[in-house]
Amino acid sequence: MKVKDFLSESDQQQIIDAIKSAELNTSGEVRLHIENWCKNDALDKAVKVFYKLEMEKTELRNGVLFFVAVSDQKFAIIGDKGINQKVPDTFWDEIKSDMAVAFQKGQYANGLSAGILKAGEQLKAHFPYQSDDINELPDEISYGE
Repeated sequence: MKVKDFLSESDQQQIIDAIKSAELNTSGEVRLHIENWCKNDALDKAVKVFYKLEMEKTELRNGVLFFVAVSDQKFAIIGDKGINQKVPDTFWDEIKSDMAVAFQKGQYANGLSAGILKAGEQLKAHFPYQSDDINELPDEISYGE
């Protein structure tokens, strides 16, 4: 399967809308990156992608990356140190658990959208929108091999 065929156009739009909604009242940034393969640990790969996408360069270090490896059926969520200092240690695992339930039903767009919106709630709580905020990272989905 081509990685860009994983989600339909409407699924992609649903997720982009969730990203925009999650970022609406916060300075935080959310990205989704999809690849076909992840031969090793998904979290390790997510860290590499996080830096490749330069997500650590947000002013308040409040970026969140959702990483999915389609063919290997792996996924991970990584938050930068700014948001990680604010949320409970179990926060990302709770979102992953909710997403896994949706994924098992084949509801990938719904699972991703719900996870993104839940992350957005915490970003809004800890990094509220400021009048001089700019969108530091693109909202579109990024794709790998």
